[in-house]
Amino acid sequence: MKHGFDEMFAREKAVRDHYRTYDEWLQRQPGDAMRSRREEAEMIFRRVGITFAVYGAKDEDGAGTERLIPFDLIPRVIPNQEWVDMQAGLAQRVTALNRFIHDVYHDQEILKAGIVPTEQVLKNSQFRAEMMGVDVPGNIYSHIAGIDIVRAGNADGSGNYYVLEDNLRVPSGVSYMLEDRKMMMRLFPELFSMHRVAPVAHYPDLLLETLRAVAPAGVNEPAVVVLTPGMYNSAYFEHAFLAQQMGVELVEGQDLFVRDGFVYMRTTQGPRRVDVIYRRVDDDFMDPKAFRADSTLGCAGLLDVYRAGNIALCNAIGTGIADDKSIYPYVPKMIEFYLGEKPILHNVPTYLCRDPKDLQYVLDHLGELVVKEVHGAGGYGMLVGPAATKAEIEDFRAALKANPTNYIAQPTLSLSTCPTFVESGIAPRHIDLRPFVLSGKTVQTVPGGLTRVALKEGSLVVNSSQGGGTKDTWVLED
Repeated sequence: MKHGFDEMFAREKAVRDHYRTYDEWLQRQPGDAMRSRREEAEMIFRRVGITFAVYGAKDEDGAGTERLIPFDLIPRVIPNQEWVDMQAGLAQRVTALNRFIHDVYHDQEILKAGIVPTEQVLKNSQFRAEMMGVDVPGNIYSHIAGIDIVRAGNADGSGNYYVLEDNLRVPSGVSYMLEDRKMMMRLFPELFSMHRVAPVAHYPDLLLETLRAVAPAGVNEPAVVVLTPGMYNSAYFEHAFLAQQMGVELVEGQDLFVRDGFVYMRTTQGPRRVDVIYRRVDDDFMDPKAFRADSTLGCAGLLDVYRAGNIALCNAIGTGIADDKSIYPYVPKMIEFYLGEKPILHNVPTYLCRDPKDLQYVLDHLGELVVKEVHGAGGYGMLVGPAATKAEIEDFRAALKANPTNYIAQPTLSLSTCPTFVESGIAPRHIDLRPFVLSGKTVQTVPGGLTRVALKEGSLVVNSSQGGGTKDTWVLED
């Protein structure tokens, strides 16, 4: 998996077919045109307030907590057939994961069959015993999933897509996908007349349709709200943006209360019943009566209303059991178990450090592997072996020995690169892709998703909180 793959250029710098029109256009651009467009983009993003927050020590350069997410002008282009195959793989994967979560909280057939180790599920910090036997609408737990996909090169110059991780709790980033597209259409309208790029602007409509589809039985005109932890959350811009785009209320925990077995929100016209909550708050904080008593971000008594079937939560409480990194290695087996199909998208080979054999291998090869915390997110709590110092490796070795069940390890993939406009001009930078999969009455995926790019030369870390940026993702229509 060490062979490089460039999305735009094949070997000997030959331009791939699906990039040819774009490359010809790029060659015609005067040297300073791209630079001035980049400055324009930055100014617009700043004006609109498209920011994310970083916390504490992560704010390395003292720029303050609010950051602009760097935007790159060169799109990532995906040919139609590749996307069709990926879409089928995503639908298959998310369907199996939803089946798994339902099974875990009901009959536990997969545990009885010995396919996933019982203790790994029942002793997992993401397992919510409160959800045992609770029926959720349509048996869908993860209505909005963000599946992280990378491409790695092969020796023959081809590339394969791999799923890096599944985000099924509160995946973020879709607002950047929408704003990046808006920006590209504003800066380069001529490119869109030269390419048939599949649209993404209808995502908020699809999201609202998905949310309304899972309203409690008997509710014809469901009231939908977006629940945010508040303005200090790193993804607050996105919460506000999606609520505005869907035309629904953005609420905080203090705006909600429970009465007579239903959830209500406070409005200037008096209490109004709520039927569907698109929540961007973690399980632990959703209901101080059921989970953390010190939480002010949720609504007291919410779990009882949920268990009674009088409110829909998207995503459901307890979905975290399926996006835990220690469960990830079993997803291909889930697909076979629940759907009787071979996986279309492959996993990255993964070592489970809870397994003594795997642990020994990881300890012996720390300098070559990527080691991650099973509950980690945002690129924190991980070791990228080839880029780490001897001291960092030794520190990690001690942490790994002290708590092996907390870690998994994977080979260092040579993530594909895409030409990126950096200070020195155009240079390859590593990328990944997060498509967003919506599960309601059907499973739908908006063409493309969020392409994240590691802006530091040689870096494999694409997270915005770690200095990564984003690109517009074009799926070409035939």
